[in-house]
Amino acid sequence: MPGAHLPRPQRLALAIARDGARCFWCAHPFEHSLANASIDHLVPKLKGGPAWTENEVAACRTCNAKRGHLSPGLWLAECIQRGRAPSRELLVQRLLLLHAAINERGGQRRVE
Repeated sequence: MPGAHLPRPQRLALAIARDGARCFWCAHPFEHSLANASIDHLVPKLKGGPAWTENEVAACRTCNAKRGHLSPGLWLAECIQRGRAPSRELLVQRLLLLHAAINERGGQRRVE
């Protein structure tokens, strides 16, 4: 499980290096400081999402808090409705990678 036992700051750095230095949901840049950046689980852990780097993205604290435990699809639609600029393509890509990791490793519940 890549990065599973890394400290949170290192997992956040991995997500930013992979997806860019901006909020996954509202696309607000993290610019000079990562103080507003947090790790968000695409599939919430409460709903069976694994604590794997494939399930983690960098999100601003506002989006992470407002999202709560909404599914990625519902939160994407809400972000678009609110005039934010999430990347539907990047979300689909991340979810496909997560699905592949779950199929490979097993042991996690699949969430629709």
